Parts: sequence; C-alpha cells; structure tokens
Amino acid sequence: MFTGVIDDIGTIESAEHTADGFMLRIRCRYDDLSIGESIAIHGACLTVRECGTGWFTAGAVVTTLGRTTIGAWADGQRVNLERALRLSDRLGGHIVQGHVDGIALVLEARMRDDAFLVDLEIPGELTALMVLHGSVCIDGVSLTVNALFEDNRLQLSVIDYTARHTSLGALQPGDRVHIEADILAKHVQRLMQKGVNLP
Repeated sequence: MFTGVIDDIGTIESAEHTADGFMLRIRCRYDDLSIGESIAIHGACLTVRECGTGWFTAGAVVTTLGRTTIGAWADGQRVNLERALRLSDRLGGHIVQGHVDGIALVLEARMRDDAFLVDLEIPGELTALMVLHGSVCIDGVSLTVNALFEDNRLQLSVIDYTARHTSLGALQPGDRVHIEADILAKHVQRLMQKGVNLP
C-alpha cells in the first residue's frame, strides 16, 4: 500500500527485455532497500529484485506490461518512486495500491496563474469512478480532480511543489500516464453492480 506522496525521482539506467520479463535498473537515493520489498515506480507496484547503495532492479511481467507504459521506458527516463507505507506513517495523500487501472493521455498542459493545469483523456470505464475534488493517482502521485468534463476528460491542478518534486512538471500534450482510481470508489461501484443493499 502507498499514499501517492513521491519521495524520490529515480533515473532508469537500463531497461531491457529478458527471459524473466522487462528488467529495469534504477538509480535512486535509497541506501536501505531490501530484496523482495514493494516499490511504486510511476505508480506501478513492482518488487525489488536486487539492490545496493543508490540503485535497485525490478522486473515487469507480461500482465503488467499490458496495462502500463513500462514496456516503452528507456535508459535515462526519470520515474516517480515511493516506498511502501509503514503502518506508523502519516497518510499524506490517499490510499494507493500501485495497481494501475489504465493509461490516460495528456491533452493539454499549461500554466494558469500559479497552477499547472493538466487535461487528461481517461479510459471510459474509469469516468464513473472520478469525483470532483476527489482523489486520483497519476504516475504514482496522489492528486485532486480539479474539473470533470463530459467526454472522458478530467483536469488536474498541480501545485508548484508537486511539479518540482515529481515528473509531472514535465508533462506535455501527447504524453501517456498511469492512472489509478480511488479504491473506495471501486469498492462502492462493485457493491452497486452486485445489488448489495448497504445499511
């Protein structure tokens, strides 16, 4: 489990297809990772396979590659990183599982006064899970839905701190990003589909 509060931006040192999956070696600031721990990379929960001071490796299998942009990642790319939540940590963002629900397309990215506004086209099946001023996770970052539109679009308002301390400040039209809907919204939707009567 994660919170969507990024604590490092890593750099991909190598990305290659192998018999064990799509393997990534990432340079980071962490010096105390453990083999087998979960880490969110651009919002996708992966497992640390090897690690050392300032680096780790992780692999993505076919299922993960099919629902993320990971297969297109290349050497030198910067990625948002977050280590798994400890039960004693502050929940600064919202509950994030690191299970990417789909890929959204950046339609527009522009400054308006002191905010960086980003308009996204999201998969149609996720629109019912979006709520004005509700939570959404984009490339691993916990954000608030700033506006909703009729045609599968939503708008984010990225504050300066977030733009500077994550990869979101570099977003441009045409970029593809990972999106994870709020887990609470997904559970409510499932209960309603099953016709469960809540007390």
